[in-house]
Amino acid sequence: MIITLTVNPAIDRTITVERLVFEDRAYITSSHESPGGRGINAASVIHSFGGEAMAIVPAGGKSGISFKESLASCGYKLVVVPVRHGVRRNLIITDQQGLTLKLNEFGGRLDKTELASIEKVIRSKISQASWFMLCGSLPPGAPASFYSELIALARKRGVKTLLDADGEALEAGVEAKPTVVTPNQQEAERLLGTALLTQTHFVEAAARIQRMGAEGVILSLGSRGAVGASDHELLEAVPPRINAIAPIGAGDAMAAAYTWAMERNNDFRDALRWGVAAGTASAKLPGMRFANFEQTEEIYKLVEVRHVH
Repeated sequence: MIITLTVNPAIDRTITVERLVFEDRAYITSSHESPGGRGINAASVIHSFGGEAMAIVPAGGKSGISFKESLASCGYKLVVVPVRHGVRRNLIITDQQGLTLKLNEFGGRLDKTELASIEKVIRSKISQASWFMLCGSLPPGAPASFYSELIALARKRGVKTLLDADGEALEAGVEAKPTVVTPNQQEAERLLGTALLTQTHFVEAAARIQRMGAEGVILSLGSRGAVGASDHELLEAVPPRINAIAPIGAGDAMAAAYTWAMERNNDFRDALRWGVAAGTASAKLPGMRFANFEQTEEIYKLVEVRHVH
């Protein structure tokens, strides 16, 4: 089973407009709310691919109740850790040309007792997992070392880990030697303190992050695919050209499909290909929607993976 942790979940309100412009009016063509957070999104993708997933998530307040209710028929196992604060709300505005604006709340503060409760649940469940995905931002109150401590716990239990984070949580987590880390270009630039502009920069960045402690690295590059670094090889995965409608969430789909594929056959090259295919296929869909297995498989056949020399 694959366990995902979303320590800072959200209720995502996605608004679609004909044309996203500033200093002029735009008309809303659709609007809907859905439970979100990187780990929730990953569990959804894994389940839709036929994998077994468990999502661990803290939630409280009235918004926490509605969050839990909206996931009642999600199909995967859901473990809700009671906390004091409600679930944050995020706003996603996207237009028909693919321009997207995402506004995130920070989330409610977690105190030491609540963090200890989350860790206790993870300790009780992690022996059931082959992979443990630590996903998304840390809320106020959670120390930057929170993910790194959980990665160390998973390593002791023989569970492989994927870290999908940003900022100090990513920096501390990489040093804990996760099985793989999946930053996008902006997250990698912040981690390394440098701009990444060329393919050579991307390859060097993946190798540099690997030297910081991660066993494997997948540097997500949006429509350009991804660069992957493992113990044995340095690869680039190039997707077909598509009309990207809503790229927000594509990185979550990539991380999920990669982990699903690694659990199936433990082939880094093939898993990288599945990951890029899922991210690309999801970017073709409107709003915060994720491609199913059949849609992803169509793109998978067209993704080119080659060694970087």
